Amino acid sequence: MSTQVTLVASDLDRTLVYSAAALDLPMPDAEAPRLLCVEIYGHKPLSYVTETAGALLEALGASTVFVPTTTRTREQYHRIHLPGPAARYAICANGGHILVDGISDRDWQRQVAARLADECASLAEVRAHLVAASDPAWLLKERIAEDLFAYLVVERSLLPEGWVKELADWADGRGWTVSLQGRKIYAVPKPLTKSAAMNEVARRCGATLTLAAGDSLLDADLLLAADRSWRPAHGELADSGWTAPNVEVLGETGIAAGEEILRRFIGAAGAERRR
Repeated sequence: MSTQVTLVASDLDRTLVYSAAALDLPMPDAEAPRLLCVEIYGHKPLSYVTETAGALLEALGASTVFVPTTTRTREQYHRIHLPGPAARYAICANGGHILVDGISDRDWQRQVAARLADECASLAEVRAHLVAASDPAWLLKERIAEDLFAYLVVERSLLPEGWVKELADWADGRGWTVSLQGRKIYAVPKPLTKSAAMNEVARRCGATLTLAAGDSLLDADLLLAADRSWRPAHGELADSGWTAPNVEVLGETGIAAGEEILRRFIGAAGAERRR
């Protein structure tokens, strides 16, 4: 009898974990859920899950191969401490790194580097264009992540209408994609995907079912690659109305969506075990 192995690849920010600004708590204060801080930055609390979500994460980690899947750098990812067993695998830098017990897999690094060199313009060219096209009036920070991709931190209210689309059109012809998430504008090489990394982890662990969740355009390929996927009613994908046959659109927004996503993961994994 074959063993059923469910792999769960989930985005983190605004999918499972939420900053204070992204919590979206519409209920009266006295009815708000208790929160559990899962990230400290600059000696201050930064990201949260609900206590209920914390218990669900523990159950999920005990019954599936749970793979946190994020655009965060390795350093940023290691700031997050989720309830439940430590994840054996994690995907960072939008698929640029597969962590195995916290250490980046060198074979995967080499594969990624070869694809980027063959298939798209250099990071140096894209970074130079980003800086030249930006206006100090609304540009707050410019950063390189893991020597793989670039992003800007901007003042959204001052960002000119159409600027992101113009950047996306320029980048598209050079093998790069652009995504606006909150105050950050990401420029990411097209071969650098969460889905490719998820497929590699699924191969390694012999997954018989893959589940995924995410809220941004950088998650779209991950959601498409999984057997079943979910997205919340907020974020870039919701704003654009994006969906697909294997993607279920949830009605919840904010931290309540994080809870519901975990319930869906656990339900689907349980159904797979009962088959």
